[in-house]
Amino acid sequence: MKRKIVSAILAAVVAATTLAGCGSGSSSDGAAATTAGSEAAGSQAAGSEAAGGAADAGADGHTLSVYAWDKNFNIPALEAAEADYQKNVDPEFKLNIVEQSQSSDVENAITMAASSGDYSNLPDIVLFQDHYINKFVADYPDAWQDVNDAEVNWDDFSQEKLSYSTIDGKHYGIPVDNGAVIFAYRTDILEECGYTIDDVTGISWDRFDEIGKEVQEKTGKYLLSMDGDGNDLVYMMLQAEGESQFKDGKPQIADNETVKKVVETIVKLANDKVLYLANDWSDYTDQTIVGDMVAGVMNGNWIIPTIKQVEANSGKWEITSMPTLAGGEGYAANGGSSLYITANCKNTDLAKDFLAKTFGGSKETYDAALTNGGVITTCVSAGKSDVYNEGVDYFNNQPIYSKIVEMGANIPVVEQSDYHYRARTYVAAAIINIINGADVDTELKNAEDQLKFEMGIE
Repeated sequence: MKRKIVSAILAAVVAATTLAGCGSGSSSDGAAATTAGSEAAGSQAAGSEAAGGAADAGADGHTLSVYAWDKNFNIPALEAAEADYQKNVDPEFKLNIVEQSQSSDVENAITMAASSGDYSNLPDIVLFQDHYINKFVADYPDAWQDVNDAEVNWDDFSQEKLSYSTIDGKHYGIPVDNGAVIFAYRTDILEECGYTIDDVTGISWDRFDEIGKEVQEKTGKYLLSMDGDGNDLVYMMLQAEGESQFKDGKPQIADNETVKKVVETIVKLANDKVLYLANDWSDYTDQTIVGDMVAGVMNGNWIIPTIKQVEANSGKWEITSMPTLAGGEGYAANGGSSLYITANCKNTDLAKDFLAKTFGGSKETYDAALTNGGVITTCVSAGKSDVYNEGVDYFNNQPIYSKIVEMGANIPVVEQSDYHYRARTYVAAAIINIINGADVDTELKNAEDQLKFEMGIE
């Protein structure tokens, strides 16, 4: 019981921090996070009641219920899957989608159900954040049903994406979206400085810095920006090197030479005015990207709608892969979620069949999910459809969606941790201190010590 209470507290603390990793907003801590968790838990009552009714309706053998958030992104994807399954498998099928206000609502629902030992108010399926599923399966193993025997060609998916939902050799989730990182550049600004998209593809971060200084000098624009508080650069740059901030479940920050090189690179980019570290998420999106301060944007591909808000820049952007420390194309992911079957699902055969024949590889599902909600698949074969290979006007007619799927298939698998966002917070603070003159080794050790203390590691 003590373990469950601790997990319930943790769920409240991380409620607000989950948002930034999926491109939904900035992270916050302390009282704000606790308040967010409490509000999410309070709002869960209505959702749980609705899900309970939907689960009962599933007795007809044609109905499933699901919790999901984001009416403009995830929910259109689920509606596409429902229509696909109705058309090609079961005309009587019904997917009862219970909209949640944010991802933490789902996390709180699982925590509350598991802590009480009563799963009856859970839906059949939940959409769940990739970065948290390992801990929730470890803490509440009875809350989930695996999908190991679902008729899915697992080799057809990005193995990095599957690494989140594959636990102790069993598949627990079916991927929904693709978190592959893109580096988008204003090609008109590059050309003004004598460069093309090819000149920033497969380069080292040192070369990127040189180009960025020229761009700053000639145009006054930064070649990169990031939220200084929720700084995802360290994670993305490390993953492109095949490295993690964790090893065997413990932080590996202070004595990690690659972490040090990445942090020193970020500090240099900031000092050279190549990188703008924004004050918060709003400053990052509204001022630097939409406000036209930057000539480059690197983040999970969910950042595309933010870029596209500036209609005047249509046709001036193109995407490519990340730089790396030594040079060569870098690949990473940032954010994402998958679908999981809960303990309350009584018709697991239907749930597995529905997931397998839609998100398990259906081009029809993924074409409609992309068209209607902007959800990009991580399924390699689905990403080869005509819809995915269409040129996108805003990105100079590049077929960016097929390229994103291709990049996603090349992302290295690195060790993950449920303390991912806490590590981000401490390392981000260290970077700011280093920029202001603090010692690199001291600050990285402080970050690791704080994280170890929070994790209960001596």
